[in-house]
Amino acid sequence: MNRLAGATSPYLLQHAENPVDWWPWGPEAFEEARRRDVPVLLSVGYSACHWCHVMAHESFEDDDTAAYMNEHFVSVKVDREERPDVDAVYMEAVQAATGQGGWPMSVFMTPDGEPFYFGTYFPPEPRHGMPSFRQVLEGVHSAWTSRRDEVGEVAAKITRDLAGRELSIESAGLPAEETQALALLQLTRDIDPASGWFKGDTKFPPSMVVEFLLRHHARAGSVAALEMAEGLCGAMACSSLYDQVGGGFHRYVLTPRPDGPLVPHFEKMLYDNALLCRVYAHLWRATGSELAKRVALETADFMVRELRTAEGGFASALDADSDTPEGGHAEGAFYVWTPAQLREVLGDEDGTRAARLFGVTEEGTFEGGACVLQLPHGEADQGIRNRLLAAREQRPHPGRDDKIVAAWNGLAIAALAETGAYFDRPDLVERATEAADLLVRVHMDFSAGGVRLARTSKDGRAGPHAGVLEDYADVAEGFLALAAVAGDGSWLEFAGFLLDMVIDRFTGEGGALYDTAHDAERLIRRPQDPTDNAAPSGWSAAAGALLLYAAHTGSEAHRTAAEGALGVVKALGPRVPRFTGWGLAVAEALLDGPRGVAVVGGAGDPAARELHLTALMGTAPGAAVAAGEPDSDEFPLLRDRPLVNGSSAAYVCRGFVCDSPTTNASELVRKLTV
Repeated sequence: MNRLAGATSPYLLQHAENPVDWWPWGPEAFEEARRRDVPVLLSVGYSACHWCHVMAHESFEDDDTAAYMNEHFVSVKVDREERPDVDAVYMEAVQAATGQGGWPMSVFMTPDGEPFYFGTYFPPEPRHGMPSFRQVLEGVHSAWTSRRDEVGEVAAKITRDLAGRELSIESAGLPAEETQALALLQLTRDIDPASGWFKGDTKFPPSMVVEFLLRHHARAGSVAALEMAEGLCGAMACSSLYDQVGGGFHRYVLTPRPDGPLVPHFEKMLYDNALLCRVYAHLWRATGSELAKRVALETADFMVRELRTAEGGFASALDADSDTPEGGHAEGAFYVWTPAQLREVLGDEDGTRAARLFGVTEEGTFEGGACVLQLPHGEADQGIRNRLLAAREQRPHPGRDDKIVAAWNGLAIAALAETGAYFDRPDLVERATEAADLLVRVHMDFSAGGVRLARTSKDGRAGPHAGVLEDYADVAEGFLALAAVAGDGSWLEFAGFLLDMVIDRFTGEGGALYDTAHDAERLIRRPQDPTDNAAPSGWSAAAGALLLYAAHTGSEAHRTAAEGALGVVKALGPRVPRFTGWGLAVAEALLDGPRGVAVVGGAGDPAARELHLTALMGTAPGAAVAAGEPDSDEFPLLRDRPLVNGSSAAYVCRGFVCDSPTTNASELVRKLTV
C-alpha cells in the first residue's frame, strides 16, 4: 500500500495498491521533490473514467514502469472531482499547450508547481503517432537533468501566461433582450434540424441550453426556442445516450463512423442525471409531453435506485466498465444486448419485437457484435423494458463511486424536489430532504465564523478539501428549490448562509467571481471560469442562486452581486451560447423580474395546496415561490400577506409592483404567464 491508503476518494483508493509510490496532493509532495531535486508528475482522473482505468492497468500497475517513476519523479495522484481547482488550473495549461484536454491528465512540473510538459493518455508502447509512456518519462527525465535552464524558462513562461488570464467584466453591462435573441440565433445555426442534435460527432447533453430555451419561450413566446428544446430532448431520449432499460443518462455519445449509430461513453454521472431530470420535468411543465414525464420520472427513480447511499446522499457516478459473463472486464458490458440475448429473456416473439423496438441487429452496433439500445421508432413497451431490467440486474454491475460531492447533490436535491412536486411523488421530495439534511449535518461547518462547506464526504465523514464556488452555489440552488416545494423556510435560511459566503469569499472587483475562496490554497493561478461545461459553472450557478435568494428576501446586496456576475453573459452569450446556457437561463429570470409568489393558507386546506402546486407549475423564469400560514415569518414573502375573505390566496409581485391577490388557481396561472 502507498500513501493513498488513507484517502477518502474511491479513485485514489483504486491506486493505493499500485507499485507507484503515489503521493496525495499537498505541500509534502512538493517538498519531497525539492529535497530529491526531481520533477513532479501530476496524474489527474476520476473513478468512472474508462481511459483512466486503461492507463492505470497498462502503466501504473506495471512494476518496471512504476520503478522508473519512483526513481526519477515524485508522482502525485489527484481525483478531479475532489479537487476541481487543481484540475482546472492544470487543464487550462494542457489545453493552451496542446489544443485539447481530457482525462487521464498527465502534467510534469517543477517542485514549485510550474508545469512544463503535458499530455493525457499515453499508451504503453508507441501507437497512432503517440509516444509510449516510458518514452515520455525518459524524455522528461533527460530534459530535467541535461537542460534544466530551458525547462525552467518554459515553466516560468507558462505560469506567467496563465496568471495573465484573469477575466474582467466591468464594462460588459447587464444582458438585455438583444443578448438573448443573438444567443438564440447562434443556437439555430448550431442545430442539425434533421436529427434534433447540435452538430458535431461528439454529443454531450445540453441540459443548461435547454433550460435557457424553455425560459426564453416562457418569457418571450419564442416558438423556435420551444421547438429546439423539444427536438433536443426528443433526440436524447430516443438515442443510446438514454438507458432505454433502466432509465438515466450516460455521459455522452459519439458517432464512430459517418452515418453510423450513436455509441455512448457508458459512465453515468450524478450531475448529468440531476440536470436532465430537472429539464425534462420543466419540458413537461411547459408542454405536457408524456415522453418528458416518463424520462423525468425514470431518471429520478434511477438516481434513487442506483446512486443513493446509506447516508441519504447521492454517489458521484457509475463506472463505464463492468465484468463480463466470460470473466473479462469491458466498457458497456452491463448495457449492451444481442438479438440472441433478447430472445433468451423474452422468448422468440417478444425478443424479435424488442430487437425492432430497440434497433438491435445481428451485425451489431458496438464491440463484439452487441448493440446499444435506442428507440429508432420512438416506441416504448414498458412490459418488455421491465423484463429486460429484471434480467439485467443479474449481470455484474458497474462499480460505483460512493463519494458525495456537495455541488452535484445540490443539483439532485433541486431535481428530485421539483419532480416530486410536479408528479405527486412525495417519496422523491423525501429523498431530496434527506440529501439536504446530510449536507447540513456533514458538509456544513458553522464553527469557524461564517459557514464552511466541505467539497466531499464518504460514509458520513467529511473529506479534507474545501468546497469551491460551484458547491456553495449549487447547494444553495438545491436548498432554494426544496424550500419552495416543502414550504420550509429553514432551507431558505441555509441557502442564505452559503450565499453570504459567496459574496464575502468568492467575489472580486466588478462582480467577477472566482472558483476558490480568498483564503483557499494558492495555486499557480486562482481558477476562474464563467463558461458552463458538463454542469453549470460556479459563476453562473452563483448568479442564479443569488438572484433567486434576492427575490425571496428583497436583499439588495444579493441582487447587486447577481447582476455583477451576469455581465459576463452579455459578453459571452451571443458568441458561445452552448457554453453559456445556465447564464442565459439566469438572464431570462433577470429580464422577467424574477417574480415572487406567496401562497398563504392553512396546512390542511386543499385550496392552499392547489394554489401552491399551481405556483410551482408556473413557467415564469426563476420565480421565487413561498407557501405557508398567512402573515407568517417562515418566509419573507409571507409577511403581511393575509387570507382573502377567509380563503387561501396567492400574491404575485415583480420588482416593486404587486398584483391584487387571487384565490383562484386559473387566475394564478394567468398572472404567471403574462
